[in-house]
Amino acid sequence: MAYCIGDSCISCGSCEGQCPVGAISAGDGKFEINADSCIDCGSCAGQCPVGAIAEA
Repeated sequence: MAYCIGDSCISCGSCEGQCPVGAISAGDGKFEINADSCIDCGSCAGQCPVGAIAEA
């Protein structure tokens, strides 16, 4: 199951650099995770300062 970024995202970008497969990119108002590319490693969730990333 892929991770997803919730509405509490503050668009800081700290998660983007943590993704080993490049599944995270800037979206409209918040960052987004490409579910097809996500390998469910959780690296991004641990990096988010506001806890906006969780398993979908």
